[in-house]
Amino acid sequence: MSGRAFTSAFAGDLEAYLAFKQNMGHCDTARVWYLRQFDAWCAEHDRTVFDQATVEGWVAAELERSGRRSWMSYIRDFGRWLQASRSGDAYVLSGRWIAPRVPPRPYLLSSWQIERFFAGAAALKSKSPWRWQAVAFFTLMHSCGLRTGEVRSLQPRQVNLGDGHVDIVWSKGNRSRTLPLTTEVSGALAACDRALSAHFPSRGTFFVSAAGNQVTPESAGKAFARIWDEAGLARPPGGRQPRPYSFRHHFAYACLERWRRQGKDVTAMLPYLSRYMGHATFESTYYYIHTSPDFLAGYDQITREQSQSLLPEVGFG
Repeated sequence: MSGRAFTSAFAGDLEAYLAFKQNMGHCDTARVWYLRQFDAWCAEHDRTVFDQATVEGWVAAELERSGRRSWMSYIRDFGRWLQASRSGDAYVLSGRWIAPRVPPRPYLLSSWQIERFFAGAAALKSKSPWRWQAVAFFTLMHSCGLRTGEVRSLQPRQVNLGDGHVDIVWSKGNRSRTLPLTTEVSGALAACDRALSAHFPSRGTFFVSAAGNQVTPESAGKAFARIWDEAGLARPPGGRQPRPYSFRHHFAYACLERWRRQGKDVTAMLPYLSRYMGHATFESTYYYIHTSPDFLAGYDQITREQSQSLLPEVGFG
């Protein structure tokens, strides 16, 4: 990777870091943009050591300019990479800079909404690659519970249609997992792959933009909204709104409710759901319990003393 026009004392390390992230399928434009701002600030202020004063000095200046905090993960990740590969003394941005996160209550999709959405996705008329990839993209979120970013970052070699699985590599919190695919999901991915390969034979990610680059979060959101509207699905006048991530929420609820109906021990199954969805802790999985409107009648005692260390590789029905 080259041509980023880095000029500070960290130029070489920034190039190497972005090359590493690109190989991992995570070199998004927002990451590059903010690291350019960091590089320019360091050059302007003659910073040559990646220490607390340098990192927090730039963070404070950028926070004053933008007021947002989502970009802080980029400089924190760069610091971790420096510690591991270049300098053990590199500073990793403290968690005190992270704003408390209040997760929004999800928009709960109904079965008929999902059916109408995918009928609309199959009938989508677009000049962009979404006309070939909409069904497969959102099917992965709906049927496998993937995060939007995980679907966007998938590389062709990580989609194994022969063996029927996808490899989610270095996802949130640098965790990886292998997820099995049903015949229906494999079929949707295969049809998408054939169409995209004909137009983008050397694409770097499985799903692409019109320019052949990785799909952006904004593009995925716009595609979802267009399909939703063209399918004739109403939007609530206020409050919670449907979005791509709603499919991940639905996946979690659907698993939990299916196990309840089957009479399975949901407490015992929760660790598998947590591992499958790539959660760092069970607290993230319990979120779906707390926000479900009618979750698990009769299960009022959910233990929190589980251990992920004994769990096998994911794969459950």
